Amino acid sequence: MPRRPHSPRPRPGQGFPGGGSCGASEQKDPPTTATDQTPRRRGCEESTIRDNGTTATRDGGNSDEYHALLARRDAMRLRDRMLAPSRGAGTKRSSEYAHDGAADQETIVRNLAAVTPFGALIDHLYEAMFEQHPYLRRLFPDSMEFQKTHLERAFWFLIEHLHEPEEITAFCARLGRDHRKLGVRPVHYQVFESALSDALRTCSGGRLDPEAEHAWLRMVRFAASGMVAGSEHALAEPVAWHATVTAHQLRRPDLAVLRVRTSEPYPYRPGQYAAVESPLLPRTWRPYSFACVPAPDGELEFHVRRTGPGGVSDALTLRTRVGDTLRLGPAQGTTTLDDNPARDVLVVAGGTGWATARALLEELALRRAPGRSAHLFLGVRTADDLYDAPALARLENRCPWLRVVPVIAEGPGAAPDASLADAVARHGDWTQHIAYVSGPAAMVTAAAWRLSGLGLPADRIRHDPVAGTVPLPSHTPRSHPNGPAAGLHPAEGAPV
Repeated sequence: MPRRPHSPRPRPGQGFPGGGSCGASEQKDPPTTATDQTPRRRGCEESTIRDNGTTATRDGGNSDEYHALLARRDAMRLRDRMLAPSRGAGTKRSSEYAHDGAADQETIVRNLAAVTPFGALIDHLYEAMFEQHPYLRRLFPDSMEFQKTHLERAFWFLIEHLHEPEEITAFCARLGRDHRKLGVRPVHYQVFESALSDALRTCSGGRLDPEAEHAWLRMVRFAASGMVAGSEHALAEPVAWHATVTAHQLRRPDLAVLRVRTSEPYPYRPGQYAAVESPLLPRTWRPYSFACVPAPDGELEFHVRRTGPGGVSDALTLRTRVGDTLRLGPAQGTTTLDDNPARDVLVVAGGTGWATARALLEELALRRAPGRSAHLFLGVRTADDLYDAPALARLENRCPWLRVVPVIAEGPGAAPDASLADAVARHGDWTQHIAYVSGPAAMVTAAAWRLSGLGLPADRIRHDPVAGTVPLPSHTPRSHPNGPAAGLHPAEGAPV
């Protein structure tokens, strides 16, 4: 299995033509696209979308018109499906695009030196795509840096898992579902593939042989078919949910707790997260964890740490007020409780990773198996960083089966342990537990590796990938001259 150069990992978010979630592969096999498998009317609609998108977004224009056209089209497709369910969605599943993934993986890896590092390849890909189809630029945020880092991550994920078609199919189905909010259509996958082919030839300087180029294109076609299938499967749900801010508390100068209420029911599970868009930064989505269990009033809670000026976190912490409207993508992530939680639970959280921990523990309080216990290790830099102390105290008081261990790094009450991972290791034997880890990348990596070293099986150490995480030994790909892989697990994102 290939290993990529070790470098800071982008947080999963936006990547392929429509600016979507990590791994968002909008490459579509031209001879077998979704539009080719549906009635002629749909092909005409795709052409209309393409033309109207160009008109609606020219001169800083009205991308809302484009998305409104897509919404009408999806409504017609859903109506047709309900009236004639036996007809099916008309989209091939990725399993129908069978190819020898392991052989293509070997070919791609053997030729990686011709196209890595991926920075120049991705720059040229987007340049070619926007030059050939200028209207697509309006589907992306103004800054492309976030997009490019996530496209790189998507490429590495696909390469590293190409011999596991079911994993890629599931991964891309989730991405396709999430990409609906971005205005991505099957026709865009063809555009992406054409631009990628051009970029592969240009950036390799002729060193990439035709066999390797064909392997790349088969890989992205397979991914795109999974995304189209995921999008089709989600046709009955909203593209995105409008949410009104009902409460906004600045707990620290750089941290806010927001509560929002959606206009339609929003399905999710504790431990998951959602991509959030602020009207202050159109087309720019960032993932944030839910800090609560589903409530009768439909309110959701997010904990947002400001990471710098000008971004989504800055908009949500300092420039968002009660009554403002945000948009949420569909719930994502797999760091959730088992359907029948039969083991004791260990939760390790740092910083705003507490949001995930709080949601998981609140759900555990509702359906804990008799006799089972839970430990929470909550790491912060100073005691003042325990920004949600009242909620933590309430949870501890009503859950006698829960033991809370604050791990303070500096100042009064500082722990003798060098790190949160050391504190966890010192406090007990966790080999029979199931562990949930959330927080900054370095903390997640350190805690996961330490738990694995203490004998906790990797399949019982749960966390969504965050920027910079390194996979556990059982997940580590085979060695490759380009260097170590770094945490390419099949999930769309991990907000912290």
